Amino acid sequence: MSFNDIFKSNFLENVTSVSILDMAIAIVLAFGLGMFIFLVYKKTYSGVMYSSSFGTTLVALTMITTVVILAVTSNVVLSLGMVGALSIVRFRTAIKEPLDIAFLFWSIAVGIVLAAGMIPLAVIGSVVIGVILLVFVNRKASKNPYIVVLQCENYETEKKALAELTNHTERCVVKSKTARKEQVELNLEVRLKDENTDFVNALANMQGVQSAVLVSYNGDYMG
Repeated sequence: MSFNDIFKSNFLENVTSVSILDMAIAIVLAFGLGMFIFLVYKKTYSGVMYSSSFGTTLVALTMITTVVILAVTSNVVLSLGMVGALSIVRFRTAIKEPLDIAFLFWSIAVGIVLAAGMIPLAVIGSVVIGVILLVFVNRKASKNPYIVVLQCENYETEKKALAELTNHTERCVVKSKTARKEQVELNLEVRLKDENTDFVNALANMQGVQSAVLVSYNGDYMG
């Protein structure tokens, strides 16, 4: 029997449809797991501006994926049409945080697994992934890094400022240095010995130091 003969026969009429109860259970579970993914995203978000719409998108994406896979598994012709329709979809929104990609794939994977009927895998897998993300993303470093921006008049002032900074910090590493006429600008990563930041005032009051700025650094760094 050729491929064309399959579609000419009564094959499509014999395809088992998804029952109403199965659809209801899959959609309800998709909503519940989507909300769980949303809560984990909310607890682990560490960006600058939190977007509630992205969290809502995770819930909707889980449910939409479940509905799509349920439709694909119940009808051969519909599955072929769905492949063609989805192939022309283009997503233009830029992903600002790398971790957001993991949440998007998590939502899609949960929707696919639920629609395939592997409910224990979807539930247990989501719980394990959520716990791992909560543990690792919310893990705090023992010493938070800071960035110190110094503007000095000359090299002699730079050496004195670095010596003063080294005495009051646990670690001091030069990240960048810009030298101009009668001005040297330094960007340094430091680890404080305690929460006392009075050394910044002392640096600013040193002869030859034009300014001293202390900034909390939340970017990626090697511990």
